[in-house]
Amino acid sequence: MRLHIPTRLRWSDLDAYGHVNNVQILRLLEEGRVQAFWATDEPGVELFTSESGATDDRTKVAAATMAVIDGELGSATLTLVAHQEVEYLAPIPFLRQPLDLHLWISRLGGASLELCYEVWSPVGVVPATLFTRAATTTVLVDADTQRPRRITEHEREAWRPYIDEPVVFNKRR
Repeated sequence: MRLHIPTRLRWSDLDAYGHVNNVQILRLLEEGRVQAFWATDEPGVELFTSESGATDDRTKVAAATMAVIDGELGSATLTLVAHQEVEYLAPIPFLRQPLDLHLWISRLGGASLELCYEVWSPVGVVPATLFTRAATTTVLVDADTQRPRRITEHEREAWRPYIDEPVVFNKRR
């Protein structure tokens, strides 16, 4: 199952070519991680799930769906990016409607997890355009010791429904 995270663009995300700058894509992916993993009491935060990844069969879920590290271990845990790979498929123009950022987990390790993303055109835009696909390896680190910490059984259970196949990148030339 994938989370669908509506992600708004800012005017400042554009570069001189009139599309979203490649560096800003990393910020959009970061925003998706924050929305998925950190619980909030703020009104208006909406995440969606979809079994097939399609945008027409989405179901609204609570914003805390994957947000288990913000509980008892949240303040004691750092999440550090160990590796990131991004494939740019089409330029993203400025859009007033939020992009449809798909996020799922492809691997749960001992202290790390691999997150996968697809950045799609806004829901309802036809034809739908896949702009970007990416993967990020994140390591959970104990804030006091600065050492990796193991993923807890509680976290594994919460995240297991979001495990899906890894992103398939185009072949490098």
